[in-house]
Amino acid sequence: MDKAKSIKEDVVSYWGARSQDFAAQRKRELESSKAGRWKKEILPFLPKDRKETRILDVGTGSGFFPILLAEEGYEKVTGIDLTPEMIERAKDLSQGLVPAPSFFVMDAEKPDFEKEAFDVILTRNLTWTLPHPDLAYREWYRLLKTGGLLLNFDADYGEEEESSVELPENHAHKGIASELMRKHDQIMAALPNSYLKRPGTDVELLKLAGFSTVTVDFQVSDRVYREIDEFYNPVRMFKLCAKK
Repeated sequence: MDKAKSIKEDVVSYWGARSQDFAAQRKRELESSKAGRWKKEILPFLPKDRKETRILDVGTGSGFFPILLAEEGYEKVTGIDLTPEMIERAKDLSQGLVPAPSFFVMDAEKPDFEKEAFDVILTRNLTWTLPHPDLAYREWYRLLKTGGLLLNFDADYGEEEESSVELPENHAHKGIASELMRKHDQIMAALPNSYLKRPGTDVELLKLAGFSTVTVDFQVSDRVYREIDEFYNPVRMFKLCAKK
């Protein structure tokens, strides 16, 4: 079997098994102060036209970003994810929103949209899971209109060390079954991004993909994860802003 296909099948299996608990936590996050903090990270970068601005969230999981943006009045928001169970959770969580975001099962490295279909592409904690991040960045460049923007929130999870921070008992990391943790570790070992220096490598790949301007913000964790709670990310995040 092709190595990349095998990795993707493992990723789908892993997140499918975690989808229910993951969606429940994202629902609580939507109701927490973190929701407002994430909006502050995103909204200043978005066009003001809430009716016509087209936004794509890649690796949407249970739809956290699309739901936040729909709450802010953005009417043309789409989320895609490779894991069918996650897309079902996203549809469930977004019920009642008018208009609701659209959600599709789709490969982040092979998104099935027309060229220049979106004004903004968002992604959170996705690129570390991709077998071919270079291909993904080229495809996302293709999907953006001229002047469009990619906002990528991620972390160098391959450099993750044992955190000295004591996580609360309700933290997601504490509730993962040992079998799933073994699967997680196997996936990490197989992923190219586990061995690349990030976000430096991302900046290089984004420029090779054609993006004209790429900036990195290393202070996301200071602004979003102020408390050590169930949503706390023990690995510091960065925000990549890439303009076409």
